[in-house]
Amino acid sequence: MEKFLNINIEKLPEGVYLATSEELQGLVAQGRTVAETLEIARDVARKLLKAQLFCVEIKDAYVHSQGSFWKLPYKQEVQNN
Repeated sequence: MEKFLNINIEKLPEGVYLATSEELQGLVAQGRTVAETLEIARDVARKLLKAQLFCVEIKDAYVHSQGSFWKLPYKQEVQNN
């Protein structure tokens, strides 16, 4: 399945192109041409999305340690006193 993502490309003073996206945090790619920059950005986006899916999958993971099963916490609540 393909997804569409808005990517901002700007030419830097050094002569290279920089791609970022407000829709996908962490997406930063740099290339010598617009086409190369888009290709790198596509690969980075795939890896970021795959990492996000992996994090969702492990949120209900269990760890077996010394004969017991322990559920891994996905998010710890912070209490302010």
